[in-house]
Amino acid sequence: MDILEKINQLMEDRGWTAYRLAKNSGLSESTIANIIRRNTMPSFPTLEAICNGFGITLSQFFAEDEMVELTPDLKDLFNAWRSLSPTQKTAALQMIRAMSNRQ
Repeated sequence: MDILEKINQLMEDRGWTAYRLAKNSGLSESTIANIIRRNTMPSFPTLEAICNGFGITLSQFFAEDEMVELTPDLKDLFNAWRSLSPTQKTAALQMIRAMSNRQ
């Protein structure tokens, strides 16, 4: 899947219009419309803004496997996780698995 196809797929998956993507990404609606209608390749900073609008990273955008959207709650969880010791991470993971009944 190329970049333009991926942008269109992400918009379709969310039921978003070019206007909604523009609002979420901080770009003008004409910028998004030009990318979509004229099949122009977005610049790196524009693509980064688009990814931010979708709530994903560039690496998630280019990932071939299932993408997990980085919601504010997940971002908080990941930030907290980074400060844990290895022992704390093991304990937290065991607790989460127990709560989700997944071993």
